Amino acid sequence: MRKILFGVSAATLALLYGLLVLILLIVFEVAGVPLITALIVSAAVLLFQFLISPFLTDLTQRLFYKTRFGAEIPDYLREFIEQVCREQNMKYPKIGLIDDGAPNAFTYGHTKNDARIVLTRGIFDLLTEEEVKAVTAHELGHAVHYDMLLMTVAELVPMVLYAVFRVMINSLQVSKVSDDDDSKSAVAQVALAAIAYVLYIVAQYIVLWFSRTREYFADQFSVDATGDPEALSRALIQIGFGLSTHAETVEKGKKIALNANSTNALGIFDSKASKSLTVSCFVNGEIDKAHIKNAMKWELWNTWAKWYELNSTHPLISKRLQAIDKLAPQYGKLPFVEFDLQKPESYLDDFVREIIISLLPGIAFLGALVCGAIFWYTDKTDKLFIAAALLILSAILSLFKFRFTHPNKEYHEANTAGLLGEPKVSGIRSIPCELEGVVIGRGDPGCIFNEDYVLQDETGIIFLDYNQPLFILNKIFALFKSEKNIDRHAVVKGWYRRSPVPYVEMYTMEVDGRTVKCFTYGFGRVIRWIWLGLTVAALVAAFILL
Repeated sequence: MRKILFGVSAATLALLYGLLVLILLIVFEVAGVPLITALIVSAAVLLFQFLISPFLTDLTQRLFYKTRFGAEIPDYLREFIEQVCREQNMKYPKIGLIDDGAPNAFTYGHTKNDARIVLTRGIFDLLTEEEVKAVTAHELGHAVHYDMLLMTVAELVPMVLYAVFRVMINSLQVSKVSDDDDSKSAVAQVALAAIAYVLYIVAQYIVLWFSRTREYFADQFSVDATGDPEALSRALIQIGFGLSTHAETVEKGKKIALNANSTNALGIFDSKASKSLTVSCFVNGEIDKAHIKNAMKWELWNTWAKWYELNSTHPLISKRLQAIDKLAPQYGKLPFVEFDLQKPESYLDDFVREIIISLLPGIAFLGALVCGAIFWYTDKTDKLFIAAALLILSAILSLFKFRFTHPNKEYHEANTAGLLGEPKVSGIRSIPCELEGVVIGRGDPGCIFNEDYVLQDETGIIFLDYNQPLFILNKIFALFKSEKNIDRHAVVKGWYRRSPVPYVEMYTMEVDGRTVKCFTYGFGRVIRWIWLGLTVAALVAAFILL
């Protein structure tokens, strides 16, 4: 594995720095712009950032996430980490704990010998001992593979390419006001700026691919360290999909609900409903694999999943599960879940339809601006009326798009497992739903500035997106009101989406007889109707005046 990892890393970095050398040669030969100072400064800034970033992150973790470094961890985990460190000839990492029920784990640092690994309480609450070790081994894998250092080196390339682009643009702006403007030089600089920007985009996607590749190797390290591919698969399903994978997790969820607040005498969870949900998710104490396959459908079938993965630092969970399952025979294990469902239809038409619905209002508005500009310079009256008509069309299409993204508010009772099985959703298309469960933590675990939540029901956990029309209102809520809703029973209404993380855009949340409401939906509707009224009034005024 180490040889393959080295080969992939070397080839990727060679490609990235090959692009960088190419653009620099063009700069020095064609434009004659002295960029060496800018490049040295950029490299120095990145190096300085790399050197101090772990210490700044330590400070951020303590201040804003209440991370406790040096806190006691279970003996089984400490002994496992010590074992891996001995095998890999690395120092014992600095362990941080965040007191938040949402499961999360990450690592940062310079090298494997000064790595920090941060775990949330949710990792220990929701996962078994073997799963906790598998997640921790994945983070140790990043440290052992020097991913922090290599990603910093890779990210230098798009940073420098963007600096070249900005220098060319600034040079063009200066040349416009100079007396000795050379048109040929200006054309060369425009071409160079365009090339630099295109290479910057290409480099960004190469870096994202490189990051996704590192995740696969960290998964493989975890499997090698634990000898238990199923443990990592279960952990990924719970953290990535939010789907419970063993009955113990459901029992923990019930205990959280019963101890959440003083309303347990009112019947927070109906015992009959709880039993029926548990039976629907588990067979003989183990999860019905059909639920996992349902959760994988969206990632393996929906065209949006490919687009989101292309722009993500992490591979899709389903692809990681399939990669882990390929390792299982090496350890005498069977694949945890074999995805054998047949795709019933092509989802490409839905993808294209949603793209069109999303873009049409903007296209109509852009057309209105073009026609308005033509009228401004030519005084052609017909172009003014066309511009006004396109503005009205843009407003109508915007209303249609909003109605499409926020279907009628007939919220249907649902659970996490059921929603994860819906393949026809995206960041644009949604499903109105009503969920009942316990708020176990913040969307960004432990962060005092994060207004979002994580909800646990009988079948798993799901992200709740709290959003008000003004950004400052979100932060006020996060700082002064959010905490009191954690570890409380809640009924949430909103719209279920995937992009690619499954989440619910909140409309209302009832907690302890109180209703928390997001006004973004109502605000969005009002603004669009006002916009339509103004455009109609503008058209009427144009007819009257002209």
